[in-house]
Amino acid sequence: MRFAAIADVHGNHLALEAVTADIRAQGIDEIVNLGDMASGPLDARRTMDALMALDAVHVLGNHDRYLIDRPPEKMGSWDRPAHAQLEPGHLDWLRAVPPARVYREQVFLCHATPSSDEVYWLETVLPDGAVRMSPWQAIEEAARGIGQRLILCGHSHIARAVRLGDGRLIVNPGSVGCPGYRDIHPYPHVMEAGTPDARYAILESEDDRWRVTFRHVPYDHEAMAALARRNGQPELASALATGWIR
Repeated sequence: MRFAAIADVHGNHLALEAVTADIRAQGIDEIVNLGDMASGPLDARRTMDALMALDAVHVLGNHDRYLIDRPPEKMGSWDRPAHAQLEPGHLDWLRAVPPARVYREQVFLCHATPSSDEVYWLETVLPDGAVRMSPWQAIEEAARGIGQRLILCGHSHIARAVRLGDGRLIVNPGSVGCPGYRDIHPYPHVMEAGTPDARYAILESEDDRWRVTFRHVPYDHEAMAALARRNGQPELASALATGWIR
């Protein structure tokens, strides 16, 4: 079994196009998408059109949920501009996407954790804003009750793999379209990937064990940085241009 996992596209259609082209170049036909598809000051409509046309298995991210569970005036600065670009058909499609699911009976899919779409699983934010790996006890506890040997999540935009004590593997493929951002929950902090490349992961089952390969794909990130700058998001423009928040 061999497939690709993508996550956190955030309206970056050029990064999505580059990643899907790279996936096909690797001879991979099956894709799972871990959510946060459209929100951001980029090109939500074109991104959603591409994802809806993609033969993939999708789960809903927290920002996808924000687009469908509240009025625009209650949306945040990334969700409101995306919502303004989307048609009713895009939103109806999102309403049919589940928050978690099992793929081919072997892989558990969620956006953040099995119980929340807003909590980092593999990272912990400290009160001073420092970000570190979560304690292994907390990672293990959140995986309690999941019988699949491979567990996929996104949300933090940081590519990472953690092997649990019983051999199960948790993988975050990193972000396709957003290599850095600033957030205030649970404490003010920044997430930075360090490069502007689009990211995804290839998962392969071999001898009853899962193997992960992380892929970094160059694309025209300067074009998307310029779009973010025109749309009044200089920090996102910095992240798209460099992988760092400046």
